[in-house]
Amino acid sequence: MQAPEIVKLPPAFKPAWWLRNCHLQTIVAKYLAPRRALTTETEMLALPDGDHIQLNWTENPEQAADKPIVLVLHGLEGNIHSHYAAGMLYALQQQGFIAVLMHFRGCNGVANRLPRAYHSGDTADLAYLVAQLQLRYPGRQLAAVGFSLGGNVLVKYCGEQGAQCVLKAAIAVSAPLALAPSAQRINQAGSKVYQRYLLGRLKATMLRKLERHKDFPLPVSKAQILALKTIRDFDDLLTAPLHGFQNADDYYQKSSGKAFLKQVRVPLLLVHAKDDPFLSPAVLPKADEMPPYVQLLLSRHGGHVGFVTGNTPFKAEYYLEQQLPPYLSQFLGNH
Repeated sequence: MQAPEIVKLPPAFKPAWWLRNCHLQTIVAKYLAPRRALTTETEMLALPDGDHIQLNWTENPEQAADKPIVLVLHGLEGNIHSHYAAGMLYALQQQGFIAVLMHFRGCNGVANRLPRAYHSGDTADLAYLVAQLQLRYPGRQLAAVGFSLGGNVLVKYCGEQGAQCVLKAAIAVSAPLALAPSAQRINQAGSKVYQRYLLGRLKATMLRKLERHKDFPLPVSKAQILALKTIRDFDDLLTAPLHGFQNADDYYQKSSGKAFLKQVRVPLLLVHAKDDPFLSPAVLPKADEMPPYVQLLLSRHGGHVGFVTGNTPFKAEYYLEQQLPPYLSQFLGNH
């Protein structure tokens, strides 16, 4: 594996003067996002275990053989309708790439076939998709962008693949690279509102699974699920045992992307805000934890997958959409 290329990093993020607060950056970004003329083609990808995931393509790769493909991975309970995912698909398309959103299992609005779901260290489906893209489109340049949970999955995948990783570049935005401290952080005052929202979504999904699968593999009841108060409790009761982990601690230890950084051998950019209300400062890797292939783009402001800029109040500009596609173009040919 050759040494990493020397590339130009995106400029430092400067928050909109009217939207500096981390909670406003995190929450308001969703509501200020413009309606984009984005149409996608849907594909249901069959998985080796009999399950499936939904892909949303900005265009058919068969009809644009010269264009690189950029995978987009959403965050916890995200989907094609998440403003950051749709915005990035559109921005990548405008840059001249084919973009494809990989929904994690059950996140496309249709229940997946198996009792299992997805989790922060769930790299198997991503690895299968990348392998399928190599088979379908040999020689095609590939890259990936992951947000939040999807960013952690992407970092872990790059580390697991090591020198065999076929991605030309990867970007992880607001990724919870240390899961245990992040689970503690979102349970603190000021951040519990996010936990309440996400936990409500997770519980609803799991209750539907419990109803759908009469042979559900865990001895849990509807009352137990409804009584859960924190994401850590949810992970301990459901996420961990449902996906082969002993408990939440075991799951967090084995799935945190930070532990895989030293094995990364492709250009990987970590984009993070110091004021992220979801994530503990412990997610930030120290200099000796990052090989030369990994670079950290750290800003003082930005919230969690916010990064809203712009000089005109309520006319938001989205730094990630403006800066990440041109950054990737340095690795993906003349686009």
